[in-house]
Amino acid sequence: MNSKILIVDDEPRLADVLQVALDDRGYQTRIAGSGTIALAMMEAENFDLVLSDLRMPDLDGRALLQEIKRRNPDMPVVILTAYASMRDAVELVKEGAFDYIAKPFEMEDVAATLARALKLTEVVRENERLRAELEVRYSFEHLIGTTPLFQRVIEQISSVCESRTTVMILGETGTGKELVARAIHFNSPRANQPFVAINCAAIPDGLLESELFGHIKGAFSGALSARVGRFAQADGGTLFLDEIGDMPVPVQSKILRILQERTFEPVGSNETQESDVRIVTATHKNLLNMVSEGKFREDLFYRLNVFPIELPSLRERIEDLPLLARHFLQTSNESIGKRIEGFAPEALKAMNSYRWPGNIRELQNCIERAVIVARSPTIGLTDLPRYVFESVAPQEQLFSTSENLDAELEKLERAYIVKALETTKGAQNHAADLLGINQRSLWHRIKKLNIKISKNPD
Repeated sequence: MNSKILIVDDEPRLADVLQVALDDRGYQTRIAGSGTIALAMMEAENFDLVLSDLRMPDLDGRALLQEIKRRNPDMPVVILTAYASMRDAVELVKEGAFDYIAKPFEMEDVAATLARALKLTEVVRENERLRAELEVRYSFEHLIGTTPLFQRVIEQISSVCESRTTVMILGETGTGKELVARAIHFNSPRANQPFVAINCAAIPDGLLESELFGHIKGAFSGALSARVGRFAQADGGTLFLDEIGDMPVPVQSKILRILQERTFEPVGSNETQESDVRIVTATHKNLLNMVSEGKFREDLFYRLNVFPIELPSLRERIEDLPLLARHFLQTSNESIGKRIEGFAPEALKAMNSYRWPGNIRELQNCIERAVIVARSPTIGLTDLPRYVFESVAPQEQLFSTSENLDAELEKLERAYIVKALETTKGAQNHAADLLGINQRSLWHRIKKLNIKISKNPD
């Protein structure tokens, strides 16, 4: 859609020249002969930009700018001014005008200035739209659950949002730790500042320090240019350190220093930088056990564990499953473009009986797959992945086998890995997340058990 520009000038000839020139460049233009008429037109029509003369009787450009900014702060205003009033024009820019154009002017300069103003306004509006979308997505309304365990989590999030307290989110893989971290950020005074996330388990030990703190050119082999680290990117906002239990001990000491002194140096640099960052961490590991084993610094643990929030597994709040399933059904319908209305009773029963080792993430993937394959208005039992509705051997049959414990454990381990790989369509990194182990451990188990991987399982 072509941008709509309001030209405000008490000189009809100049206004006509501007209108013809801008119309030829694809804009839609209207003319107002005074500031008062311009305001009346803006009440009746929507404009994308105002191009106004500075010196006018009745209501001059300065008064018009002030009134426009009072009514619509985001409206870009460009001022036309004679050379003698250049100082006034500069002051007007400080008061909110996008720019000024001195008379006499070249039409190309006018067109270029208007194009910049419209482009910047478009970018700002898009950023505001995306931010509003994020705020809605991570509002408390999207933290779904009515069980007492989960309501306790929501109460904890509500109580910690307003502070800059360091938060540690605990819970199994797939319980929604990053969702909670984002909810804390987007409901805090830092909501308009960056939220930066980094998975400490996904970055090789030798590169994690550079990722977090940045580096200067030539700091190490391969550092061909300077790099800004995640702490600098998150300045003023929130840094989410996921899988903090996988952070190497040497890097832990530098995190401790930031928490104590709020300063750091990029790798290879002697220049100290300040850090105004709120840190939120997450882990599925038992850090106290790691402390006792010497794998995690005790002083850092107590610095990070100021306000712990423990997320229950889906098994522990299975009563929330119908609400979560309905939510994921709605989002999957929207993304896939289908209109599945609900779940057959036997499908809900099977989902309520399954243990969900991958928690909410696994449930979301399960529903998305079911929406894709469903051929009726409701999701039936056979639309679910087979492992969800296949019966498990009864408890009393556990010891009826003639095989030894190692053999039984190996069969159980194989079954879990195969199911995880089927769920993720052979993606080992996602399967490792579902199983709560790292990719290297999964690779060794696949090799040990001689499991064949198919990228497109039936």
